[in-house]
Amino acid sequence: MNVFATSAAMQAPNVLERDTWIRLPCVGVVIPSYNEAATVGAVVRLALAQPEVQEVIVVDDGSEDTTWETLQLVLAEDHRVQRMRHSENRGKGAALRTGFQKVTAPIVIVQDADREYDPAEYAVLVKPILDGKADVVFGSRFLGGGSHRVLYYWHSVGNKIITTFSNMCTNLNLTDIEVGFKAFRREILQKVNLRENRFGIEPEFTAKIARLNGVRIYEVPISYHGRTYAEGKKIGWRDGIAALWHIINYNFIRLEKKRTSRSSG
Repeated sequence: MNVFATSAAMQAPNVLERDTWIRLPCVGVVIPSYNEAATVGAVVRLALAQPEVQEVIVVDDGSEDTTWETLQLVLAEDHRVQRMRHSENRGKGAALRTGFQKVTAPIVIVQDADREYDPAEYAVLVKPILDGKADVVFGSRFLGGGSHRVLYYWHSVGNKIITTFSNMCTNLNLTDIEVGFKAFRREILQKVNLRENRFGIEPEFTAKIARLNGVRIYEVPISYHGRTYAEGKKIGWRDGIAALWHIINYNFIRLEKKRTSRSSG
């Protein structure tokens, strides 16, 4: 069941009912997890240690390791943790959508379960929202300002190509659309109808928020502690090619289909 409203229902210029202030704790952290038993417990505990965090929602996306059992241990430690489980692996996008349906906090953070992104930087990520300046905040691995593990050159090239192509289609000037570390006001989820099951949810999200009237988008520099494939990294070159397709699809093809459907209706 789709719990999100379409962006067509939005009216300019005031897209969101913006609070003048938000009281801490105010953040719901949504963590998709697939075969991350080695790290997910530590990530959840680190998230819970941040003063901004109101709730943590972890979605086990059909893991074949002991992720579910590890989450049971964390669940017993803190009432703010919720866990959900897919019976089979459906992909990061599907796991995020499941988590988004449960979040109640006014600000949502997307956090990967692999420790590549540091929960200690939540304060940096949500500051533009708490200051009343932003509705959506992207972390960026390419703005500098934090430590970065040195890894794959061609991955960085691919990320820049994907981001540049997305910017050409959305007329935004982001530096890192593929980042798995974002914050946004929960109302955003009521304005976009997310569909993608895999990593394509990243370009889909960017394309759809770019069309929201009056939405304020910020970027902040973050640290990045990337993994090797031997350490469990999952995204590959096929996902990079798919990202280019999703950018075209959500910026032009589906948009044109909506226009055609409305004109024929």
